[in-house]
Amino acid sequence: MKNQWIVLPTLAAAISLATTGVHAETAPGPNYRAEPCCSLCPAAHDPGQYDTDYKRNFTTLVEGGEKDWLFRTREDLRTEFGTSEEGWRMLRELHDAFKRRGVELVVVYQPTRGLVNRSKLAAEQKAGFDYDLALKNYRKALGRFEEIGFRVPDLSPLTDEKEPHAFYFRGDQHWTPYGAERTAKIVAETVRHMPEFSGIQRKEFVTRKQGLMGKRGTLHNVAGQICGTSYAYEYSDQFFTEPKGESASGDLFGNAELPRITLVGTSHSGENYNFSGFLEQYIGADILNVAFPGGGLEGAMLEYLGSEEFQTHPPKILIWEFSPLYDLAQEKIHRQFLALLEDNACDGRPALLASKATLHPGGGSKEVLVNGAGKLVDASNSRHQLDIRFSDPSVKTLEGFIWYMTGRREKVKFEKPNTADTDGRFAFHLRDDGDWGGLDFLALEIQTPEGLTQPVEVEARLCQRNDHRPPAKLTADAGR
Repeated sequence: MKNQWIVLPTLAAAISLATTGVHAETAPGPNYRAEPCCSLCPAAHDPGQYDTDYKRNFTTLVEGGEKDWLFRTREDLRTEFGTSEEGWRMLRELHDAFKRRGVELVVVYQPTRGLVNRSKLAAEQKAGFDYDLALKNYRKALGRFEEIGFRVPDLSPLTDEKEPHAFYFRGDQHWTPYGAERTAKIVAETVRHMPEFSGIQRKEFVTRKQGLMGKRGTLHNVAGQICGTSYAYEYSDQFFTEPKGESASGDLFGNAELPRITLVGTSHSGENYNFSGFLEQYIGADILNVAFPGGGLEGAMLEYLGSEEFQTHPPKILIWEFSPLYDLAQEKIHRQFLALLEDNACDGRPALLASKATLHPGGGSKEVLVNGAGKLVDASNSRHQLDIRFSDPSVKTLEGFIWYMTGRREKVKFEKPNTADTDGRFAFHLRDDGDWGGLDFLALEIQTPEGLTQPVEVEARLCQRNDHRPPAKLTADAGR
């Protein structure tokens, strides 16, 4: 919490002057003494106060050693990086799927605020934060990404910085434009040395300042919600990048071919921080930036993979930026990625099962697709996928159950960010991890989306997938 200040005027002189009749113009002005009032309230150290999904991302806040600096003990001071062995397996599958589409992935795996700005930690936090272990494990995670086949810029030189312009904001999890620029320089070196870059058209860019950006940080906001106080805005220089000798106005690409490099990422890649602009400047080539605020790990990627731009004109190089705070072993996200990468799920291919249904406001759940209603098909999980489309493109949540021939069922919930420009489509592989791959699809039951004001039509299709991973042997309780 920002220090509040109590102003203590010395009033005795003023009172004396008033009672003795001395003229105001000859009287000395009152003296003021400012004293710091408060520190981060005790409630901010109580994990129970972080009682919403959003607040839990900030568990728990602690004050840094310099004015207004806050840190999250779980995320900023983490010492473990990467993912589980299952997560690494998923990432390998994802890498291979991109490779089949002729796309090379560059992973921008951000260092944490604790690693970069540890000089801003208070003495107590410095003593409890094992910086050497965190840096070792961060580098180890970079190595695991490389082993899989990703191109991985080494951002570890950015750690423990002593730069005059801080890499991260004092009270926000985002990098400053200066942090974005320092990252872009390192990423550009990786890209420029890739064989895939040799055939990409070069272009010169220039970057200029365009005033100041005021930010009321996310960490400051959460501290304010818990402690009932507020922080002042933090300001940083803002930048914009444009082709050298050209105006940035008008149609960015005109009738020209789409850029062969795409940036997919989180809100760090949004225009506020000019990360894509700095990449263009230091790489020397056009970049298509499809990131948007609030998209998280998967939002921008899902929207892009399902787009006509990707399906008809995939890039040669895709730069994927994300933070270590995201869980990389989320099978529901992974199933969606793979379905869209493998020839856009059921788009343009024959459906083994297809059906349409109408969902009404407040109508509960409805069975939409049934294996055996008309014909029975071989629909094992390891070989098939679902493609579901709502007539209302604003539907951002698919919730329901998938039933299997054994009587087993899977509760599914796929959500898209509120900030995403969605099309009402949800495409995903049937679950094939563990012994799920040996199950056979029976039926799809869909819950009526919340907030409907009028009926919506939903179309569901089941089709084969191109890739195939042999299923694990079914366990004794697979049908339960």
